[in-house]
Amino acid sequence: MTISTPARPPLAGFGAVVEAASPGERLEALPVEELRELVRSHHLLLLRGFTPFADGEELAAYCARWGEISMWPFGAVLELVEHENPEDHIFDHRHVPLHWDGMYRPQVPEFQLFHCVDAPGHDQGGGTVFSQTSAVLRDAEPGARALWEQVTGIYRRKMEFYESTAVSPVVGEHPVTGEPVIRYNEPVAPDDEFINHPVLEFTGVPAARLEEFHRGLSKALRAPGYAYTHQWRTGDLVVADNYTLLHGREAFTSRAPRHLRRVHVLGDPPLENPALRAGGRPPGS
Repeated sequence: MTISTPARPPLAGFGAVVEAASPGERLEALPVEELRELVRSHHLLLLRGFTPFADGEELAAYCARWGEISMWPFGAVLELVEHENPEDHIFDHRHVPLHWDGMYRPQVPEFQLFHCVDAPGHDQGGGTVFSQTSAVLRDAEPGARALWEQVTGIYRRKMEFYESTAVSPVVGEHPVTGEPVIRYNEPVAPDDEFINHPVLEFTGVPAARLEEFHRGLSKALRAPGYAYTHQWRTGDLVVADNYTLLHGREAFTSRAPRHLRRVHVLGDPPLENPALRAGGRPPGS
């Protein structure tokens, strides 16, 4: 089977969509080699209308076709659902700033596979925001890009799955193609109602220019054509190129039925995290 030329998600400057040709079609029928190349070419792939996975085990078995799964203390599948009393922002209903996955782990996944078990209502928020960073750099005004290239981020974060320090220049290289990409974790305001703030520090430019740096970079990353917010439908499977994109989450109505499952798939060979300076494992391990 060969996948026909895919469409692009509505209002997005990047990404591709493949929809089921008929009811009851299963994702397992699509050649993973072609899907993998679509993600590498378009950076984001939406697979819509296919028979949903019955449970996390079935999702993990499918993801293993894409490559080696990055295993966490909880296993392969992260259940992204609001907790009753969350101890971390990923299990809260508030926004999550742009970042890349694996920044605090020993290995950085190439692919993120998100399966929507239950979607929130159309007016309840909860979209996942993706930013195409190589395009942001390609089209940036030279002065702005020169400023970004001077900055290094130092990120410290402790939660139940790791206690880590990561250090990364804001402008780095794609580990396979060498193309310039942005590795950045947007800060949140100290007074923002945000559970378990990471500790962020940015060096390389005078303190007087940091506000200009953050404001300009965040605006560029979220500009039309470079950012895409995916509004979930139940059953969607979205595969993201974690080497190129940053992602975050819109806030959503508390107790809305937003339930995603996420699996990380490593590259071949796996990418040892060049940013990790300490930790990478659960506290006390």
